Amino acid sequence: MGFSIALIVFSLLLMLLVLMHKGKGGGLSDMFGGGMQSSVGGSSVAERNLDRITVVVGLLWFATIVVLGILMKVNN
Repeated sequence: MGFSIALIVFSLLLMLLVLMHKGKGGGLSDMFGGGMQSSVGGSSVAERNLDRITVVVGLLWFATIVVLGILMKVNN
């Protein structure tokens, strides 16, 4: 039960993080202000940190799916 809830939380968080990324020429991120140019000098650092957080959450999401698959196989 706990891994199912974790999968839902990681899925929603991963979806939010992907939508926060800067667009490369349109898409959903432009709708939420991602296409606006920022004059802040640290925006590349923020983007790198966002990339790292997205990768970590993606790996946790994948690990949760693997654990759920193993648990389902053991229980059957």
